[in-house]
Amino acid sequence: MTFKKDFKQQMVPEWETHYMDYEGLKTILKHVKHNHHHHHGCSNQTDEGTEDKIIDVETLENGVDGSKEFYENNLNEERGEGDARFFEKLDEELDKVNVFYKEEVEAVKHEATLLSKQLEALVAFRVKVKSPDTGLQHKDSMLSTEVDPLQQTNRSSHHEEEARSNDKRRDPMEILENVKIDNALESPKSTIKNAFTDSNDNELSFNKEELKKVEKQLRLVFVEFYQKLLHLKDYSFMNLSAFSKIMKKYEKLKKNAQRASSNSITYMRVVDNSYLGTSDEVNILLEKVESTFIRNFTHSNHKKGRKLLRPKIKRERHHITFFTGFFSGCFVALLVATILRIISQHLMKKKAGTFYMENIFPLYSLFGYITLHMLMYAANTYFWRRYRINYQFLFGIRPGTELDHKDVFLLTTGHAVIAVLCFLINLQLEMNQKDRSYKTATELVPLSLIVLVILITFCPFNIIYRSSRFFFIRCLLRCICAPFFPVSLSDFFLADQLTSQFQSFRSFVLYICYYGLGEHSRRQNKCRSHGIYNIQYFMAGIIPYWFRLAQCMRQLYDERNLDHAINGSKYLSTIVAMVIRTVFETKKGVTWKVLALISSGVAILINTYWDIVKDWSLLQRHSKNRYLRDKLIVSHKSVYYLAMVVNVVLRLSWMQLVLELDWRPLHKVAIITFISCLEIIRRGIWNFFRLENEHLNNVGNYRAFKSIPHPFSYYDDDDGKDE
Repeated sequence: MTFKKDFKQQMVPEWETHYMDYEGLKTILKHVKHNHHHHHGCSNQTDEGTEDKIIDVETLENGVDGSKEFYENNLNEERGEGDARFFEKLDEELDKVNVFYKEEVEAVKHEATLLSKQLEALVAFRVKVKSPDTGLQHKDSMLSTEVDPLQQTNRSSHHEEEARSNDKRRDPMEILENVKIDNALESPKSTIKNAFTDSNDNELSFNKEELKKVEKQLRLVFVEFYQKLLHLKDYSFMNLSAFSKIMKKYEKLKKNAQRASSNSITYMRVVDNSYLGTSDEVNILLEKVESTFIRNFTHSNHKKGRKLLRPKIKRERHHITFFTGFFSGCFVALLVATILRIISQHLMKKKAGTFYMENIFPLYSLFGYITLHMLMYAANTYFWRRYRINYQFLFGIRPGTELDHKDVFLLTTGHAVIAVLCFLINLQLEMNQKDRSYKTATELVPLSLIVLVILITFCPFNIIYRSSRFFFIRCLLRCICAPFFPVSLSDFFLADQLTSQFQSFRSFVLYICYYGLGEHSRRQNKCRSHGIYNIQYFMAGIIPYWFRLAQCMRQLYDERNLDHAINGSKYLSTIVAMVIRTVFETKKGVTWKVLALISSGVAILINTYWDIVKDWSLLQRHSKNRYLRDKLIVSHKSVYYLAMVVNVVLRLSWMQLVLELDWRPLHKVAIITFISCLEIIRRGIWNFFRLENEHLNNVGNYRAFKSIPHPFSYYDDDDGKDE
């Protein structure tokens, strides 16, 4: 791998603009090289005139931090215009990197101070929980040894160290008297002192369950802080490497190797003596955080501690590529066999065959929707990775457990193979005229398949990407209980996916009716004649939109932002349109058709506007990119214009379900399936640009890490905030 690709891959996406502009410097060097070839004769004379003038390394001693002055005084006189532009750009990049790195280091040093106070409170909390009636006399050694402040200290002697330890040996209640548990873990304004007061003897009795909550929260804070330090260490290393690489390219470009080498060494001395090259605070903090974490959270188990702190590196597994290819080939073969079977039996021309397809096709269409959605998500993960959109961080996925496009595509092809194989078996048994005893068994094949999919999804064993399955289940449960939980990006992102799967919800209702009421044994599909089915069918379509509406209301309550109310009205208009359209499908009539057209048109207008303007942040009036936004990740602007047009067209295709003509039953099933697939494709396109917009907004805040609240807060801190 070339350094250019490695440098790009190792970047923290949120800090991309703060890295050294390696490509820009390479471009300048290419222009310099071109000019040298173009003015070969003139260049030779210039080189001969300045050959003896080599930059004195000792000039570096006069000003390590003033690389710009170094350039102006020593480099500008002896180089041409291209060289001057190169070193001027080099100085700008070094200043930019130093300023950003210093700001981030100061921020983590401040955070380390706060973490020290948190850890001190935790250890005091532990002392009181383990022995609430015992004071400092018997627990002071534990308190002084467990607390390891993260601030840098220079211990010159054993006596000084002991003196510092004695200073820290404070009574736990003295430490805890101004501390309260944060609202995220405890009810508002509840203090540790009040929360654990025994009403009988008015003495403190600390709760072990509360201690576990605090320890878990602070453990997450330490892990995230350690990841931040690792990113800063990588930032320093990669930028230093980039400066070294670009200077080597400069040496190769110049014909006078001695002078170029001397100038390169001199400038690298500037880089090495800058803040980026000399600061060692991050390495010191890394060592302290690791030792403190291991001692306080893993009982000095170094292996377990390092495993929790250091991100899991996902390795390439060749069997994924093999099975993906194998399942893809099987899927194509089975699909061709199914089509040929239907054509050879003239199934669509026979009345019995048409009746069979009307009954069986809606049952299997559920698996088609799921397969298509998984395929679109595989494409999303591929393009998110290609354009360096940090979807793992945005979704809150634990590092090393995320599914990349290969993993998702493997699951997609495996699911598709099972679904098509079951359909082919069902079809084969149905067409077998010799033995009619299999007729009831054929009807149970779709039910067996859906039971298998549910069992695999909720399987508790560590097989088939358990962490990802549990992450999905957790988000799904939070969608179902939307009003009772704060809403994260992964929660509402999943709820948006479910809104594009409304037809799948109705397929579930069909399964309940078809098998629950015994329609499969009578080989009839008279579900629509049952009132309870019509009610369930009526409700199923609006369930995913209710999830999203409830989330918007919860976000409005938490954030007091009117945008969430407007967003909720979008889903409310869709629910109204779905209700009116469903009534039209069951009752028909011109009046209901007009109402369905009006409500659907209003819903489409609101949804389309929100997709493009709010979710994608496109169509900005004052953008430097016409009708788009200022920051774009995809270099081809036509992609954004095309995406907007496709979104509008696919939104309008929804109207075809209202403008139904005199469709035959089988044609109606096919049209509904086709339009539902178009909606899933539209959602897949929406996914990419929605997360791109979220990524860019996140970059604007330079947030490359999770913001995890500290478990303890201090009264003096709150007073300072109020002031």
